[in-house]
Amino acid sequence: MLDVSNLKVSYGAVQALHGVSLRVEKGQIVTLIGSNGAGKTTTLRAISGLLKCSADRVAFEGRELRGMPPHEIVRLGVAQAPEGRGIFANLSVNENLEMGAFIRNDVDRVRQDKKEVFELFPRLKERLAQNAGTLSGGEQQMLAIARALLTRPRLLLLDEPSLGLAPQIVQTIFKVIREINQAGTTILLVEQNAHMALKVAHRAYVLEVGRVAMEGDAKELAKSDQVRKAYLGGH
Repeated sequence: MLDVSNLKVSYGAVQALHGVSLRVEKGQIVTLIGSNGAGKTTTLRAISGLLKCSADRVAFEGRELRGMPPHEIVRLGVAQAPEGRGIFANLSVNENLEMGAFIRNDVDRVRQDKKEVFELFPRLKERLAQNAGTLSGGEQQMLAIARALLTRPRLLLLDEPSLGLAPQIVQTIFKVIREINQAGTTILLVEQNAHMALKVAHRAYVLEVGRVAMEGDAKELAKSDQVRKAYLGGH
């Protein structure tokens, strides 16, 4: 579904990605793990068209994404819930969700999708009229994911969904990630909580200073001594 080959990104004179290659098959959850500054967010932003990049290939369902504006990439079926949530704090929860559906004109289907989002995140339904900026961190994360889902993505890019959240909320977010995937959405997940990410993912890539250091089946990588020492606190 997604084929990225030899992806390079520079911020001025600093090269952030040194030829990252990865694949995401339809129906999978694939996770990128790695320490801060490894290039995980940069990878997602390059795929979304938010950063200029050079690559041999960045293709979604066979279509080249390089040079395409971000809103066109969303239209193709790739949506991102960004790191730091990126919600519209001055708009209501409902208006944020409407922003997710802005490229769509299938009103009845949007209504149905909203219902499905409220089944995933009942709390958002209770807070529809509330300003998004007044939500708790966990609720804002739910809103960011819900807004991305309202674009009807076939590939959902999730950037650090558990960052800064209480453990109980992290469990809820990962449960929902699994449910979204089981309902048919393919997911590329960037996550610092390697333990949770490897638990939920089918495949994983370990990024170290802008390069893929390891890749493979998520369960196998979770057993690797190298990964356990570096990312799972040795247990």
